[in-house]
Amino acid sequence: MPDAAVATATQCAGCGGWNETVVDESGGSRQSYVEDCQVCCKPNVLNICWDSAAEEFVIEAQLES
Repeated sequence: MPDAAVATATQCAGCGGWNETVVDESGGSRQSYVEDCQVCCKPNVLNICWDSAAEEFVIEAQLES
């Protein structure tokens, strides 16, 4: 995993708008947390995992139910 926090972008599961976020690698290779969309304000659950082959974080967004 990288040695610092990683700035990245993810797409809102509700409106499709792009959101900037920062992944803190000290949280481990698998993380999950809620972030409100910066466009429509709907809460998105971000499921984050470290892809060691690609050496990057993969983020999947789902609307919070």
